[in-house]
Amino acid sequence: MELDQLFPIYKVEHHLILSRQGDMTMAFEVDLPELFSLNASGFEAVHAAWNKAVGVLAGNTVLHKQDWFVDRLFRGEFAGNSHSFHSMASERFFTGRAHLDHHCRLFITKRPRGSKLGSSALSNLLRKSPVPIELLERETLEEFQNVTGQFRQILLDARIELRQLTGDEIVGTAVKAGVLEEYLNLGTAGVLQDIQFTPEWKIGSNYVQLYTMGDVEDLPSTVSPHATYEPYGTDQTNFPVGFSTPVCALLPCNHIYNQFLFIEDHQKKLKDLESKRLRLESLSNYSRENAIARDATAEFLNEAISTGRKAVKAHFNVMTWTDRREYVGQLRNLTAGALAKMNVVPKQETVGAPQIFWAGLPGNQAAFPVNETFDTFIAQATCFFNVETQYRTSTSPIGIRLGDRITGYPVHVDISDEPMKQGLITNRNKFVLGPSGSGKSFLTNHLMRSYYQQGTHVVLVDVGHSYRGLCELVGGYYFTYEEDNPIRFNPFHVEGRKRPETEKKESLKTLLHALWKKEDETFKRSEYVALSNALSGYFDRLEENPQIFPCFDTFYEYLRDEFRDVLKRDGVRERDFDVDNLMYVLRPYYRGGEFDYLLNARDNLDLLHQRFIVFELDNIKDHPILFPVVTLMIMEIFISKMRKLQGIRKIILIEEAWKAIAKEGMAEYIKYLFKTVRKFFGEAIVVTQEVEDIISSPVVKNAIINNADVKILLDQSKYQNKFKDIQELLGLTDQEKAIILSMNKAKEMGRNYKEVYISIYKKVYRVEVSAEEYLTYTTEEQEKMKVEEYTKKFGNRKKAIEVLAEELKNQYA
Repeated sequence: MELDQLFPIYKVEHHLILSRQGDMTMAFEVDLPELFSLNASGFEAVHAAWNKAVGVLAGNTVLHKQDWFVDRLFRGEFAGNSHSFHSMASERFFTGRAHLDHHCRLFITKRPRGSKLGSSALSNLLRKSPVPIELLERETLEEFQNVTGQFRQILLDARIELRQLTGDEIVGTAVKAGVLEEYLNLGTAGVLQDIQFTPEWKIGSNYVQLYTMGDVEDLPSTVSPHATYEPYGTDQTNFPVGFSTPVCALLPCNHIYNQFLFIEDHQKKLKDLESKRLRLESLSNYSRENAIARDATAEFLNEAISTGRKAVKAHFNVMTWTDRREYVGQLRNLTAGALAKMNVVPKQETVGAPQIFWAGLPGNQAAFPVNETFDTFIAQATCFFNVETQYRTSTSPIGIRLGDRITGYPVHVDISDEPMKQGLITNRNKFVLGPSGSGKSFLTNHLMRSYYQQGTHVVLVDVGHSYRGLCELVGGYYFTYEEDNPIRFNPFHVEGRKRPETEKKESLKTLLHALWKKEDETFKRSEYVALSNALSGYFDRLEENPQIFPCFDTFYEYLRDEFRDVLKRDGVRERDFDVDNLMYVLRPYYRGGEFDYLLNARDNLDLLHQRFIVFELDNIKDHPILFPVVTLMIMEIFISKMRKLQGIRKIILIEEAWKAIAKEGMAEYIKYLFKTVRKFFGEAIVVTQEVEDIISSPVVKNAIINNADVKILLDQSKYQNKFKDIQELLGLTDQEKAIILSMNKAKEMGRNYKEVYISIYKKVYRVEVSAEEYLTYTTEEQEKMKVEEYTKKFGNRKKAIEVLAEELKNQYA
């Protein structure tokens, strides 16, 4: 039989679906909360919103919620020249990665007055002469629109957005299938497919299975808005998911989860149930089953009347499909297992499958066979609603590629600008906590590489050589202390040999003060004025003598040869400013002195415009002289970038070096950075691995944590028994504790990745990278040595990584 002879849809008008029986249906796309983002109270709030929304629907209304979960493969983007070496490797790595693409649609159908629900025997699939509707009563339409408007607003207040589908989205266009065609073809666009139910159910080349929840005997004795997801739980915490999530996002196959609610006239419904109870009463002497049914009906009526709950009819089903016949048995096992996790007795529908499938067609919900439904209350029925969707990807140009938690499907996550616009944070600063081996360096390398590629100026302060490979690949400056090539700066160099701005002069005074005085020595006002005059005189001399190279050596010579005379001329007494003592203390930094290399650099002077700079302080972190000077120089360089590079994002990331910096009296710089950097389109990031460091350091407590709105945590399982201290320090809720302690549990077999928690989204993501990125970021000594060996062999780090990556892929192929 041809479909057009049976098709129940009359027309689509004013974005409404009109059926031949006089039903009108409004269709919506539903925006749900992301998977694993709700806590128990969040599920209950969403559940309450659905209850209220369904409660405003009048009698003779059908609500049909349809959640599609369809296998999709990631397709990498290789066009254009904007992709870097690492980006291209990432695109190749994720190409072909499968995940379930989810979208949710909602259909609200208003039936004509006096109409009845269908049945398996009288489905309009079997009727040849449906009666067309010619006109809509204006009052009926307005009333329907008002009710759906209230319905949408209630859900919107709970942050569940409904967008009404247009006529073109319903019926389709010349280039895109509509929801009607999509349903009949199971999402296969552009191809008309046969539908057959015998000898087996097939739609085109797909083999279809249907599992129904339409008999109360097969349903669980108790329901709830949420359930515990055991794989992510711990001894201390329960991890909640939606009650129906096992047959939704956690069912790994193509499927549709249909949720039907039939709202009838409440008083009429109670009268019908009372009549049913009386019939069962009269038959109860003949059968124990009738007596049990009578008592159940009486109990249902008592609850409906005493609590004022609204009774509805409900039906739920899971429709799965595959285009490979040998996988049908696996589909049955997967679906039956998912239903069993909900304590639902799996029931495969065969006899009523055609009518149920037909009634799932958008606009034909009123034709659903009533004998496949059961009586319940709204609150219990909405527990079966799917309330979660898959991880979303951001459209922001800034951010980092992470993976969703189930399959690792790549998503773009903005942890800087989007949260600011949404009001989730007031600054972009970040605090990263992760013990050794948790994947901290992979995350920070990945984050810095992503930001650099997106145009950010990056300054890194490290103590473990974690960024050397990345720095070399992006052509950055790598400052480190080695005996034959010690670290060098030139604080007296100003671009274009211009006179320094006030802030630059203040920075130089701070440096000279740090070189001259110990931390506990006083710094007199007269000494401050004298240093100001010395710097002004020195830059006057540079203007008058262009042949003089600006550096510490020439500044020292100015003090020795000219500034003494200035002091004598001005009558400055030795007790007010002891120039001999100053020059004696500064002598080691002058030509021929122990540290004469430190402040006299002639290379790498244009650090303002260098976009990637790494300062490796491992060899000097305990040096009493070099370390304070070097940290001062680093701060001066970043503050210069911060103030001069307007409209450009700036990031300073301080690894474990912050502990040494705090010890050396540089805590004020960290405080200044974290409080001020947001005003200059900048971000300050501090990384640490020891809980004790956080708890014991007032710098971290008062400056970093209070001024870092983005907290990033990696695997905390080793701190599980003392996580209370971290929870209290970071102000984490019990929900966040449960999410954090679930990290790296139930990991996908055969994948190499770590998980990370990002506080602003209260979610866990995968940190999974390509072999090329892995070899760039790795801190494993043997792997680093292999990379260095191949770099020497091929004379190029990029080539070395490409060859090693290919070897790794072949090894695990």
